[in-house]
Amino acid sequence: MLIHPWDAGDGEEWRAFATEQGFGHLVAAGTGRRRPVIVPTQFVLDGDVVLIHFARPNPIWGALAENPYAVLSIAGDWSYIPSSWKAIGDEDPAAAVPTTYYGAVQLSGIVEIVDDPDGKVRLLRRQLAELQPQEQVLDPSQHPRLLPGIRGIRLTVDDIQAKFKYGGNVDETHRLAVADRLAERAGPGDAAAREHLLRRLEKSPT
Repeated sequence: MLIHPWDAGDGEEWRAFATEQGFGHLVAAGTGRRRPVIVPTQFVLDGDVVLIHFARPNPIWGALAENPYAVLSIAGDWSYIPSSWKAIGDEDPAAAVPTTYYGAVQLSGIVEIVDDPDGKVRLLRRQLAELQPQEQVLDPSQHPRLLPGIRGIRLTVDDIQAKFKYGGNVDETHRLAVADRLAERAGPGDAAAREHLLRRLEKSPT
């Protein structure tokens, strides 16, 4: 994806975003396929390793067998910014250009498929500890009849693309005007977009 310098995210930023979102699309291109296999999925980020599991019939296994390099695409906290919001003072609202604010992270790397029962149990334990730490549940090892029906994925990240498109190409006054409009509208995604805008403005104002 295109990432302008003012939209680029650092390690602390992309990791916090990916962890908070917790849901993305795993993309496996395979080789010689007309289209890649794209699977929506919950995930857990464990250091620089992405942990996922899928049912054994999932079509992604064939693509990974052909090519084990995959991409986890994560996007969220998006908000549409009408053109008039980008005009302040004597500027003509009709001449302003609308945009969409959003965060996006793409984590790429080699996939290791986890098929052995002990490995799957360890992966599931880590996922449960992250996703529902307060829930009292049986240990995954107590589901021996279910374990054969899944396979685990450990994607070791070797490339990170992080983009946080929240008005970094305009000055502070214009960004604060949009922040006020986001607070007024308070629609889905607006609060998160406003938080990103203000955080990035404080971090590196234009």
